[in-house]
Amino acid sequence: MTDLQDRAATATLAPTPEAAVPPNRALLALLLGAFVAVGPLTIDMYLPALPTIAAELGTTSAMVQLTLTGTLIGLAIGQLVLGPLSDAFGRRGPLLAGTALYVVASLLVLVAPSIEVLGVLRLLQGVGTAAGAVVAMAVVRDLFTGRAAATMLSRLFLVLGAAPVLAPTLGGELLRFTSWRGIFAVLAVYGLLLLAVGWFALRETLPPSRRSARGVSGTLRTYRGLLRDRTFVGLVLVAGLTMAGLFSYVSGSSFVFQRQFGLDEQQFGLLFGAGAFWLIAATQLNPVVLRRWSPAQVLVTGTVVGALAGAALLVLAATGTGGLVAVVVPLWAMLFASGLALPNAPALALSRHGESAGSAAAMLGAVQFGVGAAVSPVVGLLGNDAAAMGTVIVVALLLAIVVLVAVVRPWELTDVPEEPAPAGVH
Repeated sequence: MTDLQDRAATATLAPTPEAAVPPNRALLALLLGAFVAVGPLTIDMYLPALPTIAAELGTTSAMVQLTLTGTLIGLAIGQLVLGPLSDAFGRRGPLLAGTALYVVASLLVLVAPSIEVLGVLRLLQGVGTAAGAVVAMAVVRDLFTGRAAATMLSRLFLVLGAAPVLAPTLGGELLRFTSWRGIFAVLAVYGLLLLAVGWFALRETLPPSRRSARGVSGTLRTYRGLLRDRTFVGLVLVAGLTMAGLFSYVSGSSFVFQRQFGLDEQQFGLLFGAGAFWLIAATQLNPVVLRRWSPAQVLVTGTVVGALAGAALLVLAATGTGGLVAVVVPLWAMLFASGLALPNAPALALSRHGESAGSAAAMLGAVQFGVGAAVSPVVGLLGNDAAAMGTVIVVALLLAIVVLVAVVRPWELTDVPEEPAPAGVH
């Protein structure tokens, strides 16, 4: 995350041995950033259309939210599978195969006859999307170390921050001219462009001599070793539960703002983007905060403040106090607090397993998106209003606090090392 990147000033500047340094780092950052952006665009771009999809396919809002769950499950499974595959067979093959799967799934959405078929296709989209998320980070690890890696990763995480801001607004504007299926047509075209550019412009960065020969059994042994680290597992759970609070907002916000408060699709897109701004602001503030406080301290503070903001949202929404403003302000406070917590849990977790950072990052990403997948339909089942959203946020972040105290024990944690490590995030 960005805090790890900024703390890499004393690390080496040389590229990884046997990896060819690309002639133009800016072009590489642009290419990898385009692949990384597929995830946020796929998750967030169709959010303004969720109520319309429910009406057109004759289903409930909870069932429509399960299509978001399908995407997140696909992202979780895809990271666990494609991460080790890219270590064994190189980066280009899994990346291009995953992108091709993404394009096919996006095109099939155009003729999806039911909510069940749409859910399956969204799962396949998620698997394809995972290729870009995993391989982009792996390519950076192949080519750069130290400050150079930190600089490249910071550019990629800027894309991860900007894409969720732009995606709902873009989706809302597209709905002026096309149906919700048209959004997926645009995503399919974007995937085709990535496939063509990746085929011609992205070189293989992992030479055969450095590829893993562990096989399936070796990968399982690595995952088993990670699961035996109590603190690592606790930090992964905290990251997942924090993501649960975030995804309760993602899955429920279109129904809360459009149905409960009467905003149109374009107004929702703008308001959703404004909320994402606070998440981005916190992640960019995080390196500054870490100059004075440790990652463990910032993680605890962000989690506690997020839980308090969720509690305020629940109380105000349940009592009907303050209207839209009373919902938006606590939500923005929760997003800001999450922006402080989300970078530090992965940073502390990955710092414990530098020898298997790829598998650790894949497990971290899988848990984050897996928990998000489990939470997404819960808001709908509870009523898809602001009180339901607040309930899920409070429960998720209170559980995160319990895990912090009982499992992680942040007072026992040491600081993260100077070497940067990648982490999987939305």
